[in-house]
Amino acid sequence: MPDANCKICGGSGWKIIERGGLSGADRCECSFVSSNLAYKENSRIPPHFQQASLENFLVPQNNPIARASLGKVLLDVKGFVREYPAVDPPGLLLIGEPGTGKTHLAVAALRALLEKGYDSTSGASDREAYRAALDAPVLLLDELGAHRMTDFVEDTVTSIITDRYNNHKTLIATTNLTDPDITGSVMEYTDAGGIKVGRRTLAEVIGVRARSRLFEMCKVVWMRGVDDYRVKRGR
Repeated sequence: MPDANCKICGGSGWKIIERGGLSGADRCECSFVSSNLAYKENSRIPPHFQQASLENFLVPQNNPIARASLGKVLLDVKGFVREYPAVDPPGLLLIGEPGTGKTHLAVAALRALLEKGYDSTSGASDREAYRAALDAPVLLLDELGAHRMTDFVEDTVTSIITDRYNNHKTLIATTNLTDPDITGSVMEYTDAGGIKVGRRTLAEVIGVRARSRLFEMCKVVWMRGVDDYRVKRGR
């Protein structure tokens, strides 16, 4: 929608241009600015992450392993945003422990794509949001598999991933679930019989088919060797 107070187009959304001695009309910049603002307002980004950006993502300087790991992760995400939409695969999956900055980076990438003028949505919980999740050119699914996965939820997640996979639409996702091909086997605890029990994997939670398509459609970035930022801040 054009700006009614625009001094260039007078609120019409069109401006007069001269090309090769001929007069014509072209879309006014105010139309793109107002559309971009509307996209941001409808993006459903949680208040805590409204200001998350790639520029204010903090890479720890007192931990060489975390500094190197997150430095590479940040470069990977920046590269994805810079090359979008000419990226292959078209999605981005961030895997890491809780509190390592996955959501910040995912939202920062989403906001950066909004700056390019792409519409988006975030999350899917009801019929309207589900429809939006299928239709949106860019979708963010945060903490994939973190909640209790009933058969209905698993079917919904699989349906969303499959639809975006089939239609080559961008998906940005985060998860703290393990994956043997990326993180290796991660032990969670030792039971009463002294047997080590492994953490559930991404495939176990969202299903083998959804996991396979997710890995094919996304650039997978593992945030390894990074401590929980939220715990450190609380100390």
